[in-house]
Amino acid sequence: MRLIDLSHPIQAGMITYPGLPGPVLSDHLTREASRKTYSPGTSFLIAKIEMVANTGTYVDAPFHRFEGREDVAGLPLSRLAGVPGIAADAAGRGRALDADLLTGMSVRGRAVLVRTGWSAHFGTPRYGEGHPYLTRAAAQALVDGGAAVVGIDSLNIDDTKDFERPVHTLLLGAGIPIVEHLTNLESLPRDGFRFTAVPAPVRGMGSFPVRAYAVVSEEDR
Repeated sequence: MRLIDLSHPIQAGMITYPGLPGPVLSDHLTREASRKTYSPGTSFLIAKIEMVANTGTYVDAPFHRFEGREDVAGLPLSRLAGVPGIAADAAGRGRALDADLLTGMSVRGRAVLVRTGWSAHFGTPRYGEGHPYLTRAAAQALVDGGAAVVGIDSLNIDDTKDFERPVHTLLLGAGIPIVEHLTNLESLPRDGFRFTAVPAPVRGMGSFPVRAYAVVSEEDR
């Protein structure tokens, strides 16, 4: 069994999406202060973080787009934990990734991870400019095919110049979670892996960071 990390680490001040603030990390209880409470030689650190929910690698729940739908706490684990995965290699196919990307792929009940290579620009100004995205037709094919969850290693699964956000609308409308800002997808086989991207179960949130990873085993392959 091999574990492959697909997440960007969260760091103080990092910019995930242009225009959104980076996280602020600080100490609620320092080790020095805790020594006044505990026995000699014993100390603890309690840290705190302030951040927007769309930080690092995160999942979007239907509530992100639709009021009254499932928030991240309401997402079924069956769509996010140990899901049989398939990687769609979109590197070199341009920006608009159409439904032909999925030709010959069986996506029903699977985690479909779109590998564009754009994560190489994460943390640089280039990341926010001219990113690859799925088209409306590709999103409809994923809905019609019954995908369990869809992820991409890019700034946004939609074209950010299209303010209707058709891919978010179609996928989340169908109850299909979206995982954005993945990384290291080039380390995955085309299939034969299981994908996990589980957020903390926070009520009233439409998006939240995840530790996304894949498990590759000979049994699955």
